[in-house]
This record gives sequence, structure tokens and C-alpha cells, in this order.
Amino acid sequence: MIRGIEHTAITSPQPKALAAWYVETLGFTVCYESASTMMVRAQNGYVLEITGAEGDRPPQTLKTPGIRHLALLVDDFDAVYQALRGRQVHFVSEPAESKGNRVVFFTDPEGNYLHLLQRAQPLA
Repeated sequence: MIRGIEHTAITSPQPKALAAWYVETLGFTVCYESASTMMVRAQNGYVLEITGAEGDRPPQTLKTPGIRHLALLVDDFDAVYQALRGRQVHFVSEPAESKGNRVVFFTDPEGNYLHLLQRAQPLA
């Protein structure tokens, strides 16, 4: 039986530096480290594996095929948004609201898309 998704992996030319950004900027914690791989955990237990990359990355957009973003669920949208602005995070959109849900897109230092999400109601 499949219990759920344990982690998502992204490749990086500098896994340790990118993992440090997730720790310092988003409050993740390191849960595994090897010579070429870092795994960082969000407060809810979700794990992001950051491993060494090979080759060049083509330009990315929010519509490029493949996994497009990681959604970060927050309780206090305004507080987290302002904290990230204070850390000079690169936002690629302005905050938006639809049906009580609030969202804003941004990137990590390597251009991977993330977004803050505050839901009015949890998904059923």
C-alpha cells in the first residue's frame, strides 16, 4: 500500500549551498547529509532531497513541462511573505487571492519555483 510521498528530489550544482538556503530562509532542518546529497525537512515532515547536478539546466518558466513548483502551506500569509521580502527572496508574482486562498510565487537561488499558500479551507 502506498502511504504517500516521502520526498521530492531536485538537482543542484551546489547541493550544500542550496540546502543552506532552505534552512536559513525557509526554516527547514537538515535530516541527512552525504558528500553529494543533502536532505532537508519542512516542519510538517515533508523532505526535499538536493543532490548533485550534471550538465546545464535549460531556461525554466511556470509552464515548462515537469514538476513546476513546491507549495509551502502557511498559517499567517502576511507574516511569512513580509519575512521573505526582508530576506530579499525573488518573487515572480504579486500576492493573489481566490476564493479565500492566498498565494504568491517565488524562486530559490537556483530558479526552482515555490509558492506560499494559505487556504481558507483544507482540500477535501
